[in-house]
Amino acid sequence: MIRRVDRPPRRDRSYRLRRGAYAILHREGDVLLTQQSAPQPEFQLPGGGIDPGESPLQALHREVFEETGWRIGRVRRLGAFRRFTYMPEYDLWAEKLCLVYAARPILCLDQPTEQDHSAVWMAAREAAGALGNPGDRMFLRRHLL
Repeated sequence: MIRRVDRPPRRDRSYRLRRGAYAILHREGDVLLTQQSAPQPEFQLPGGGIDPGESPLQALHREVFEETGWRIGRVRRLGAFRRFTYMPEYDLWAEKLCLVYAARPILCLDQPTEQDHSAVWMAAREAAGALGNPGDRMFLRRHLL
């Protein structure tokens, strides 16, 4: 059973399953986050949706690069959580199945290519309080604090 975090699903909504892969990127006491400025400002673990035909690891590498400009290595799976939420950028009520990994940031090659995203280094303790969703916060605290 995969743990649900945040609010239970609403009975008056239909949800579409959206799988995603996300990374805790830790180096020397700091964590690399992505700050999404739209549709609302929020700090997030880098990562995102798994495209059709893509493995979770392929999606993780692609999404981390798009959102931070960094290449990653030494990836290991930590676990998963699910949450029910509205995704305004897609006008979609989603059951998000979030696969969470730990990885090492290896090399910054570029600025983020994903619109409205910027890469932010933050102290791990500060990051645990800044993350926008409870699943991200739960995994960061379990892994680093």
